This record gives sequence, C-alpha cells and structure tokens, in this order.
Amino acid sequence: MKQIINKYLVFLFGFLFILSSCVKLPGADARKVSPNVKDRVNRNLETGKGFRVDDEFRKRRGSGNFEFASSNELWRASLDTIDFMPLTSANYSGGILITDWYSDNNSINESIKITIRFLSNEVRSDALDIKVFYKNCNAELNCSISEKNSTFKKELRKEILKKATIYQKQKEDENFRPYNGQIGKSD
Repeated sequence: MKQIINKYLVFLFGFLFILSSCVKLPGADARKVSPNVKDRVNRNLETGKGFRVDDEFRKRRGSGNFEFASSNELWRASLDTIDFMPLTSANYSGGILITDWYSDNNSINESIKITIRFLSNEVRSDALDIKVFYKNCNAELNCSISEKNSTFKKELRKEILKKATIYQKQKEDENFRPYNGQIGKSD
C-alpha cells in the first residue's frame, strides 16, 4: 500500500512540474516598460487600461454630501413642474409621485390628481408614465372619477422633459473637466 501511495505522489509531482514549465509567468519586459511610475500610469490611462481619481472625488468622498433625488433630472423637473399641487406621496426609491386632489378657485366641483411613475432615469419621453385623473362632483356630492387622455397630459410631459433637459445640460457643463494629461494635479 505504501508503495502505491509513493508512486502516485511521484507521478503527481512530476505532472505538476511539467505543467508549471508550460505556463509563462506574468511580468513585463523591463526594456519596454519605464521604471517611472507616472510614465506607466499615463501610458495606461492613454490606452484605456486604468481610471483616474481626481481631487474633486477625493474631496467628496468624506464630505458627507450625498446626492439622491437632486441628482436625477427627471425627478427634479417633475417636482418643479407640479410644485403648485400638494403631494400625497413622493417616493424616490419607488419612482412615483402622487399629488392630492387639486382644484383652482374657478371650478370647485372639479378636481385633478396626477400620478407620475419613473420608468427610467434617462431623459426621454418613454421614461415617464403620467396619469391624470379628473373628479367631477355635483350638488349632492356624488363624485365621478375618470382618467382621460387630454392635451394637459401631453403638455405636462413636454414641460417635464424640457426642464429635465435643461437640468441635464447644466449638470454636464458643471461637471466637465478636460483631461490635461497630468496625474495628481487638478485644473
């Protein structure tokens, strides 16, 4: 039994030795790679093999400033567009805004309620699902509620998308920093 185990061990070590001689160990040719760290980092960034952590990111990391709903352009534009209406629910993580029933002074018996669902964070027309509900009440307080595809719904979507596009452009302009080819120095 001991001889069989010894034969298997010798065979196993021999097999591993043969396999290890077939594999080229990773490493770089010192003649082709600069010993200067900054030169290697610049070369990696230029060829797309790395990423840079700029000074602004380092400052933000420990600052405690968190960007939640304020960084989503559609969410901000929607809130700004319907700011005249009282909100029943505003759930950013669920992606839904629901207003309370609203009526202006001219039509006491008619009210409107808006529900906006966010299907995507991208600024595009199919990222929003807008529903507009109308409530009509008569003198005996019998009310009927209906959803209508009105021009108001189209105008609301258009206004939200217009504001979201403006916010998106402002954010891009604010965050733009050209790469100057130097590591560790901010603009």
